Amino acid sequence: MSVRPTGPQQFSAHFRFADGREATYALAGDQVYVDAHVLKWKPIANVVGLHTAYQLDRVAGRYAALDKERNGPRTVHSLAADKPLDIFDLRTRYAALAPLLDVEYGSATFAPADRPAEYEVRVSTTGLLVRPLPAQ
Repeated sequence: MSVRPTGPQQFSAHFRFADGREATYALAGDQVYVDAHVLKWKPIANVVGLHTAYQLDRVAGRYAALDKERNGPRTVHSLAADKPLDIFDLRTRYAALAPLLDVEYGSATFAPADRPAEYEVRVSTTGLLVRPLPAQ
């Protein structure tokens, strides 16, 4: 993900997804906010190759000041891609998957958007992370 300021408390966020698609979103705020659905499998599922996974859900602009967050322009866009098989949806519909699934939860993170920057979005054992990439 890269962010570029476009004006006072305005910026663009460009995403390069693992599947090769790319998208750019116009956002308002001081920070870029990204959230995701996270699936953490039980050890028995890890043995058959299932590991913590995430599906990006949304990107939004976030203001540093609470008053501005409450009253400023809101910008939010979907990051979710259509999939032939949606594990998150299957888990919601079929309780039989519960013995394999440790936890299903949402996670979010945010990073500064007041200067050009490149970030990597990852999932860890504790949730979603945004890490700055070294300048090139």
